[in-house]
Amino acid sequence: MTGFAPTVGVSSTHPRTMPESHAALPVWNAENWFYEDWPVGQKIRSLRRTLAEGDSHAFNLLVTDIHPYVQDEIFATTEGRFGRRLVAGAFVFSAGLGLVATNCVNAFSYGYDRLRFIGPTFVGDTIYTIRTNLEKRPKYQEMGLIRASYEVFKGEGELVLYCEHLQTVKYRDPVDFADRTEADGNAA
Repeated sequence: MTGFAPTVGVSSTHPRTMPESHAALPVWNAENWFYEDWPVGQKIRSLRRTLAEGDSHAFNLLVTDIHPYVQDEIFATTEGRFGRRLVAGAFVFSAGLGLVATNCVNAFSYGYDRLRFIGPTFVGDTIYTIRTNLEKRPKYQEMGLIRASYEVFKGEGELVLYCEHLQTVKYRDPVDFADRTEADGNAA
């Protein structure tokens, strides 16, 4: 398909801290696309991931989330609205976005908008994510701003989370955007 960004690194970051022959190799799982390569309208779907008991519990301990809906089986089953324990929304967000996360060395997270927890997610649910490239616009002298939606589904297509991710992405050729930037400087 033409117009779609590469999904495997096509160049290297050339770190000085390793042998030159190693540093010259393309980096696995690290995209090297630039702002110009980012196709508005492109959709990708992740692999699926089952949210296991241990994953949920480890996340809750890591962030000190001991809410009874996510940590107390007796409360969740006898008094909780859903009759069983939930997976913390922050974990669904993290895992769902991680499924389509890129390691693009030219992109930097700018923030998230419109984060909504639409449906409950439980231990044992299997999720997947669809990312849609929504828009892009020149912003800074060296970087443009891109926006993508992330829809996290469970099971066979039940939407449980929606958000939009904003990223600043380096231009391949900043001169092409010099007269269209919104702000001066390189700060994100």
